[in-house]
Amino acid sequence: MFAYFEGSGDGFAREQLRFGVSADAKNWFALNNNQPIIKSSEISQTGGIRDPHILRSQDGKRFLITATDMFVAKNGWDNNPGIVMLSSPDLINWKHSIIDLEKQYPKNFSGLKWVWAPQTIYDPQAKKYLVYFTVRYYKNEKLDFYSAYANKDFTGFEKEPKLMFSAKYGAIDGDIVYKDGLYHLFFKGNTKDESGKEFKNGIQQATSKSLKGPWKEDFKYMDAYAGTKTNVEGSSVFKLNDSDDYILMYDLYSSQRYEFQRSKDLFNFTEKPESFTKNFSPRHGSVIGITKEEARRLQAKWGGVPGELLSPSKPGDRYRFQSAGNPIITHEFTADPAAFVEGDSLWLYTGHDFAGNQKAYRMKDWLVFSSKDLKTWTQYPVPLTITDFEWAKSGDAYAGQVIKRNNKYYWYISTNWSGIGVAVADRPEGPFKDALGKPLLTNKDCFASTHSWACIDPSVFIDDDGQAWLFWGNRECYYAKLKDNMIEIDGEVKQIKFPNEVNFTEAPWVHKKDGTYYLSYATGFPEKIAYSTAKNIEGPYQYQGILNEVAGNSNTNHQAIVELNGQSYFIYHNGALQNGGSGYSRSVCIDKLEYLPNGLMKRVQMTTEGINTAKP
Repeated sequence: MFAYFEGSGDGFAREQLRFGVSADAKNWFALNNNQPIIKSSEISQTGGIRDPHILRSQDGKRFLITATDMFVAKNGWDNNPGIVMLSSPDLINWKHSIIDLEKQYPKNFSGLKWVWAPQTIYDPQAKKYLVYFTVRYYKNEKLDFYSAYANKDFTGFEKEPKLMFSAKYGAIDGDIVYKDGLYHLFFKGNTKDESGKEFKNGIQQATSKSLKGPWKEDFKYMDAYAGTKTNVEGSSVFKLNDSDDYILMYDLYSSQRYEFQRSKDLFNFTEKPESFTKNFSPRHGSVIGITKEEARRLQAKWGGVPGELLSPSKPGDRYRFQSAGNPIITHEFTADPAAFVEGDSLWLYTGHDFAGNQKAYRMKDWLVFSSKDLKTWTQYPVPLTITDFEWAKSGDAYAGQVIKRNNKYYWYISTNWSGIGVAVADRPEGPFKDALGKPLLTNKDCFASTHSWACIDPSVFIDDDGQAWLFWGNRECYYAKLKDNMIEIDGEVKQIKFPNEVNFTEAPWVHKKDGTYYLSYATGFPEKIAYSTAKNIEGPYQYQGILNEVAGNSNTNHQAIVELNGQSYFIYHNGALQNGGSGYSRSVCIDKLEYLPNGLMKRVQMTTEGINTAKP
């Protein structure tokens, strides 16, 4: 997790505490739409904060933040009185205090000009937290580091701060990292000529065996930009999770970039800097590792956490979340929904589009969710991937549908041109495994088709007499009986013959109500959902019109129709997710489905509110 203040946009809104998260510490996503998680006016004396430094406490029970109490946009650079200290048990709820050094310690801190970039480190010898920062007085331009131990509740200092380290030419933006018996103090330093004129600056370090010093200054520059016209400050060092690499990141503030270099020993760093990708413009901040549960808390409070940090990855893990309207799932890109009801629960199976702003269909696995009220959802570990079908050379995890029979769950999936497969599981959440080791159907079974993606979008239906049927196809709609074992075709493959006015594209779905068979499907391109009805599952089918219009920002549409607790629902996808949604980065939605007295279905009204708060 990255704590930072913003470097772009309205100047009066920048100097506030914000959080971002990443799965790999390289690709970053802002929480809360890059809005502050706490207003600076509520926690600081000046109305602004800069340089937030975050630390997980030694016992893991709280989080500590220190920040510069400064509002440059309003007050300029001439003075800031001190620092802000914050603590939280959960990253969500924060208590704060304000430290004005000149007021609290007037004897030695009168005439104070700057108190910059405070940071915190645990001192195992003293068993206390040491807060350190840069100080400059009006009467003396030298920039030195001062420090003091925080009190137990992290609301102030035990004693007046004292000089900790005085770099030869002054220093700002210190960050201390402990490794192998040595403390490394990284800072922005500089080199001056005999007349006192600075001619080089960048990231340097000093080392010590104790936080009390003495500190040995190393005049070597760590960053790749020292001695160039590119300005660098705000260095921060952290260790990658599950790696022996340390990251030295720094703020290229004049060009609104953040870059980093790597090291294993904190002395030798890679020469070529690497760049973060991010949907925000951070200024001087800091990074800590967080757990999956902490990421889920952040998501519940502010949103913006990518799905890979939330989704279950281990057996037995579950992610529970609330739907706040449409799309119902906002941390994953989901598509091609299929669903069935068992007991009082709806089980939802979806395709899984890659991350946002894709330019083509990139789908490598499928996802599964369940809900009793369509508001509170549970996500399970990935139940099935395209690599589970060794024969599926296309590598495409396209649409499918799950059904229960013989106390097992059968998942019929499509793989683009490789064919339709079937997987089986003992539980609705899986894991599923390939039931055949080969395709159930291929393009050879699509006798009326000439294009390679004809054998897709399987939909399974079990009639009242126990006969199972499979429908599928693109451009042409095919169907066949399934044997009782659910993994073999029973008899010949047939084709639904629609009237001339019907333009069948793909995504067949069959359901039955009051003795009538409803066959819904995508029509045209961009796709709408239309439907036809029949008294016999094999037809003839009578066209009844459009059921669902083009779904926002998506050329495709794909539906499931189910009934839960006496209410029918229409489940579909669109491309409307705000951050990166598109026709290739889609999201599942749910709206109510209603029938007319004559048995026809009302046109579905797609809503942003969804079923939670939508008005009739």
